[in-house]
Amino acid sequence: MGLSDRINGWARRIPAGPLYFLAALPPVWLLYRGLTGGLGVDPVKAMEHQMGLWGLQVLIASLCISPIRRFFRINLIRYRRALGLIGFFYVFLHLLIWLVLDVQILAQIWADILKRPYITIGMVGFLLMIPLALTSNNWSIRKLGAMRWRLLHKLAYGAVLAGGVHYLMLVKGWQLEPILYLGAICLLLAVRLRFPRLGLPWGGAQITRGDS
Repeated sequence: MGLSDRINGWARRIPAGPLYFLAALPPVWLLYRGLTGGLGVDPVKAMEHQMGLWGLQVLIASLCISPIRRFFRINLIRYRRALGLIGFFYVFLHLLIWLVLDVQILAQIWADILKRPYITIGMVGFLLMIPLALTSNNWSIRKLGAMRWRLLHKLAYGAVLAGGVHYLMLVKGWQLEPILYLGAICLLLAVRLRFPRLGLPWGGAQITRGDS
């Protein structure tokens, strides 16, 4: 039995549900470190940055699942919806920390969105994710129909790309880490242009069973 077969066997036995519980642990740990002085002189900025980075990482992971299945025959599709929702949850916390703990002043928040391009792009990415999170369930697939649901969930590509650009513009100077993240996103999107039948990042269970 090959490695891919063993991984597929484990994946069939491990449900996606526990991922939601595990996903709640890193933010709790981060909050604990912030309250106990473990995040340096500016814990709010540290929490804000870390939650955004975790959100981007999880969303990139959701983009990887279909290419991994196609090219390596490892089927992790059952975890794709959970990863998309967890990524949204982390990005929402990233935004919430910025709104409530960092800026706080409503007028300043609106001014930053309008005047700072990296915040504008990040906000656009978050807004694109809202309908994806709301429709990442089987009821929405049945209600919208497979074709309209697929069309709606193509917004995921724009959302993840906006996240990568937001991170690149956020840092000062040309740093390697955000360039690598954006490069990985562009590569994963390019693979989808080459193989258009790859599944959507937040694919629903009813649709993904028929993906090639």
